[in-house]
Amino acid sequence: MKRNPKILVVLLLMAVASCSFTTKSFDDPNKDKVLIDLITYVLNQGHYDAKDVNDEFSKGVYKDYLRNLDGSKRFFYASDIEEFNEYEELIDDYIKSKDISFFDLTYQRLMKRSDESREIYMEILSTPFDFEKEEELNTSFEDLDYVDSKKEMKERWRKQLKFSTLITFHDKKEEEEQKKKNDPEYSIKSDQELEKEAREVTLTSLEEYYDFTDDLERKDYFSVYINAIVEEFDPHTFYFAPQDKDRFDMAMSGKLEGIGARLQKKSDNITIMEVISGGPAWRSDELSEGDVILKVKQEDEDEAVSIVGMRLDDAVKLIKGPKDSKVTLTVRKKLLGTIENITLTRDVVEIEETYAKTSMVKKEGENFGVINLPKFYFDMENYAERNAASDIEKDIVRLKKEGMDGLVLDLRNNGGGSLKTVVDIAGLFIEKGPIVQVKSSGQKKEILKDKDPSVLWDGPLVILVNELSASASEILAAAMQDYKRAVIIGSKQTYGKGTVQNVIDLNRWLRNNEYGDLGALKLTTQKFYRVNGGSTQLEGVKSDVVVPDRYSFVDIGEKDMENPLPWDKIDAADYEIWDGYVDLEETIERSKQRMDENKQLKLIEENARWIKTQSDNNVHSLNYTEYSRNAAENKQVAKRFDSLKEYASDLTYTSLPYEKELFVSDTILREKRDRWHTNLSKDIYIEEALNVLSELKVSDVKRNKVARINN
Repeated sequence: MKRNPKILVVLLLMAVASCSFTTKSFDDPNKDKVLIDLITYVLNQGHYDAKDVNDEFSKGVYKDYLRNLDGSKRFFYASDIEEFNEYEELIDDYIKSKDISFFDLTYQRLMKRSDESREIYMEILSTPFDFEKEEELNTSFEDLDYVDSKKEMKERWRKQLKFSTLITFHDKKEEEEQKKKNDPEYSIKSDQELEKEAREVTLTSLEEYYDFTDDLERKDYFSVYINAIVEEFDPHTFYFAPQDKDRFDMAMSGKLEGIGARLQKKSDNITIMEVISGGPAWRSDELSEGDVILKVKQEDEDEAVSIVGMRLDDAVKLIKGPKDSKVTLTVRKKLLGTIENITLTRDVVEIEETYAKTSMVKKEGENFGVINLPKFYFDMENYAERNAASDIEKDIVRLKKEGMDGLVLDLRNNGGGSLKTVVDIAGLFIEKGPIVQVKSSGQKKEILKDKDPSVLWDGPLVILVNELSASASEILAAAMQDYKRAVIIGSKQTYGKGTVQNVIDLNRWLRNNEYGDLGALKLTTQKFYRVNGGSTQLEGVKSDVVVPDRYSFVDIGEKDMENPLPWDKIDAADYEIWDGYVDLEETIERSKQRMDENKQLKLIEENARWIKTQSDNNVHSLNYTEYSRNAAENKQVAKRFDSLKEYASDLTYTSLPYEKELFVSDTILREKRDRWHTNLSKDIYIEEALNVLSELKVSDVKRNKVARINN
């Protein structure tokens, strides 16, 4: 029998202990060396397809690391790269010997070049640009050579800054013309005034960028180096620095403990971007978007700590805290300009956008449910807490109470999450049986099954997917397709991520840890397979009814990433097709025909092709007349696609009764649902899903059988 993830972690911990990973093992107790040694050991022992750390591996790390440090090639010189090239085939040796001199060299050089670049951009932006000059910019940075001199470096910066300024200048010119059109008495600003304003916008953007980079510390850049190493194993293995691990946990659970506000650093100020509906800040009604937090005081401390000029991550650590603890914020109010002390009691804050949302729609006398699932969320500490499966189960019960005749499960843009939630959700639609097969390297496969013979929803089911439906989304769609339980409508194929990752806490691996929090490693430990034996890796799930969308011609799938694991196949599991539909194949064929003849979809495909040609164009004129002409031509072409925004069905979507009760006290939630319902009414894919639901018929024999099982 194969190892499950928990056993894998235990075995790895035992192996680490036997290798004596203690602080005494290192001649140099430097934290970075400990971290790199520990991570590479875990990779070699636990990764599904561990790679040889050799010269070829070294070259891959080298290439990706430099691209991540300076992708636009406007910091390093050719002489720097020539110096770095000596290490191209040595990184593997440095990893094995815990030598970080290559990182130190590149980090110190980047800091030096970054300081030099400030003088360059300040000098460039101090004088007007000549938009009459005939010249162009190539934004395909990978095709560019590194520059040889400061003169060439300044020229590279000049063109990039000129292009940014030209875009703003063009937009401001159009705004002035529109103002004149609206008010004939309006006096249009001169080109000189507009050029200066545009340059100031570019300068402000750069200053904000450098404000951000100034907050980065050496450890942040070391994380970039570490990830260049670990991502050479596969694109989903990733090192989480401590603060990144917190963000990952929050994203997976949709919860955080704090005041319930999204923060942003602007210049030296920590500013509130959004007050999260339902959180302590929202309930207090004392904080608003745009308010600036000046100081933070904990309930057990006498003095408040100023956070002006502090790193955003450090400020967030002070403001966050455990449930029921109090924090006092000294705030400068945006509207009044007054300074106030506001005390809040921290609480568990749920990020509503993370969770499933449900709507009801009536079409030709039938009631259909729509459930949108953004991700397969779960609490990493306690699965029994709120999770995607339990939420969907509750909503299906509510929809059935309202007389639902068919269900659309929308998995578009769902990047995945918990495997267990997939099995639990699939079990709501079928009698007991296998859902997914999981395999570890060199081990026998494990079959994850739904063991509950009851079926919560035995009616028509359509699943919507697109190119960004990945991982757990693909498992659910594949299982429902293999069982012939649902019609899959969407892209030609889904993302193509057929691997399983486990997050391993690195702090558990050191005795007498003197280095503080070491973070965690998200490690690819398994591959999963459909019940029919095929992998979703690279190939994804192919829709029953293929429809074009904006991503149709964009390279965004697993197959377009670096170092993906290969596709393969194993034996099929033992499963029985769900034979409840009377006319499944006929319904699919009718849907295909409708989609082939749909003028709106043809226009969507044409638009997607045009967007692709625009994104492939890497050469841009820096001459205003030429740029303006191209912009006008593109604007004219874009007008042909205006009807895509104007499209709307005559369908009306409504929230379920329990949610309508929440709207009385939560107007923000009501506004969010109103926007969602408006978008649903314009969604041609949802509309076709409802058409399919109205045509899918479930046999009385199947319904009676399910009724007997449920009873």
